[in-house]
Amino acid sequence: MGINKLLQNSELTLLERNVLKYIVLNIDTVIKMGVRGIAKANYTSTSTIMRLSKKLGYTGFVDMHYHLLPLIRKNESGFEDSNNFLPKQQLDLLLKYITEKQINDFLDCLDEKSEKIKFIYATGFSAIAADYINKKLLVLGKRCILSSGTDSASVFENNLDYINTMFVISKSGETRQVLSKVKTAKENKIKVISFTGETDNSISRIADVSFKIQDSDRLDDGNTSPNMFFPNLLTLFEFLIYKDYKRLEDK
Repeated sequence: MGINKLLQNSELTLLERNVLKYIVLNIDTVIKMGVRGIAKANYTSTSTIMRLSKKLGYTGFVDMHYHLLPLIRKNESGFEDSNNFLPKQQLDLLLKYITEKQINDFLDCLDEKSEKIKFIYATGFSAIAADYINKKLLVLGKRCILSSGTDSASVFENNLDYINTMFVISKSGETRQVLSKVKTAKENKIKVISFTGETDNSISRIADVSFKIQDSDRLDDGNTSPNMFFPNLLTLFEFLIYKDYKRLEDK
């Protein structure tokens, strides 16, 4: 649904449409204003903003702002083609080992309506990227648990019945702790989404959805050399989120 259709939504009251217009026109500042600030500027109550968010299908104001932002940006710039998210050459390199089916399978997992939890696991440098993915999913309204190699194994084992999807990151695809968790997840019918280097590896062979990212220094276990693996991983994740925006918009 485009931004113009949102503004003309017949299910919204006149007050709600005016509040929505205010949010659209002030999209860069409303997040700092917060619900109370927007309500005050529109001579209404905070419940109006929350009710507006719910009517548009969002969990709350922050979720609504997060989803409205790309719609507004596209409306301002005429940005239509998802392939313009990145320059074609950069996108081609990013998706060199990735198929459209893998992307769609990931989006299906992301959009799955479930009260269950998404478990995110990584160790070492990968844990930094995992923390970013966790925060991104949380602001999208997903229920997540983030864990790393320093945590007790019980963090994972005690929640097996409540997890429906597991996200793992391992540059080598052979990290012992990660591989062990992936095997346990598969034994418990938990869907696994992996982010690894591009070479054939144990984790990607087991995962339900395997994203392979170019690793320019495969022998650098200590991550001491310059390497675009982790920047590309996060760029890929942002691209997947963008593809999800496009899918939801088309609906």
